[in-house]
Amino acid sequence: MMLQPWMLAGDLAPGDRKCLDRDWGDVTLHRISSPEDPQFLPAYQRLWSEFGAVGEMEQESIIRGRLAWDDTCMIGGCALRYRLMLVTCGNQIAAVRDHTAIVSEGLDGAVVHMSHNLVDPAWRRSGLGGWTRALPIQTARHALASQNRAEHGTITLVGEMEPPDPNTASTMVRLSAYEKAGFLKADPSVISYFQPDFRSTSEIDADGVVRPIPLRLIIRRVGKEHETEVDAAEVRQIAQSLYRMYGRGFRDQDMQAAYKTLANYPPDGTPIRLIPPTQ
Repeated sequence: MMLQPWMLAGDLAPGDRKCLDRDWGDVTLHRISSPEDPQFLPAYQRLWSEFGAVGEMEQESIIRGRLAWDDTCMIGGCALRYRLMLVTCGNQIAAVRDHTAIVSEGLDGAVVHMSHNLVDPAWRRSGLGGWTRALPIQTARHALASQNRAEHGTITLVGEMEPPDPNTASTMVRLSAYEKAGFLKADPSVISYFQPDFRSTSEIDADGVVRPIPLRLIIRRVGKEHETEVDAAEVRQIAQSLYRMYGRGFRDQDMQAAYKTLANYPPDGTPIRLIPPTQ
């Protein structure tokens, strides 16, 4: 069995250990650090073709701006480290993922927003998705180090996903994959999370209404995967971290609708169930 240097077995989610059964000598990881990188447009366009039509992919200008973030700078209460990554096999794209590690003032550890993780159909069930689910942990460690924080601080991986819909196969496949890996969902009966409106500013202005998208928070608290409850305060901190990240590139007036939803979260100290994503 051959692993690439970026494949850290200890970072795999509990249900992704099967990734170790394959020889991975045929894949290459590309870390895209600039919009000028020749891999930028192919990676972005692949994500846009999958997620853009359903309003779940940011505009290209937003992603270009994120690549310029300096994670050594604490701005607006947080430091951000964005990464866009592409996995290839020969000349073919096998997977694309992007994510942001968020280190906030006054909070231990890092929250990682797992924006998008797209595995080409030819590579599904190969185990590659497990490795791309684990990559954000490395980004979190680097972000913590950039802020002179302990790299072993608490790391929470967070995805925003659609509610289960038996009539939408792609949604159920995605949720099932994360569920099998060991990710859990903050109980949506008490946590109503909204993703900001991803439309362009011209579209929002023409509509005259900001339309945040109701989604579910899917989380992996690294090292605490066995726990099935979390305090409401921690869930609120996760949502606030995501909103601080979005606020770095979105207009404040477009973020207010999302920020207002935090007032509906349960009081600190309230236990929140963590349940399987497909429920």
